[in-house]
Amino acid sequence: TPTLVPTAVSASISAVQTFTVPGLQTSDLIMVQGVVGSQTAGIVIAEADCLTANVLSIQFANANTASATPYVGTYILACDRLEGTVLPTNAA
Repeated sequence: TPTLVPTAVSASISAVQTFTVPGLQTSDLIMVQGVVGSQTAGIVIAEADCLTANVLSIQFANANTASATPYVGTYILACDRLEGTVLPTNAA
């Protein structure tokens, strides 16, 4: 449950913001949610991932007609990690 301080997202766009979260790995599957009922109206989390170790990337989408700042505070982070198994090149 990291405390995040996002910056404003311009009207009608999505923007990626990054945050330091120690322990994240690039192979992690990450799901992020603000505290229930606390997200700014018109802001949604479109995507979350870890492209660099220890760095959480969140793409916030703003459906408002004006700039809006995503919720500042504690976010719920779920991280699934596959360990000890090597996947084949083609896992299909």
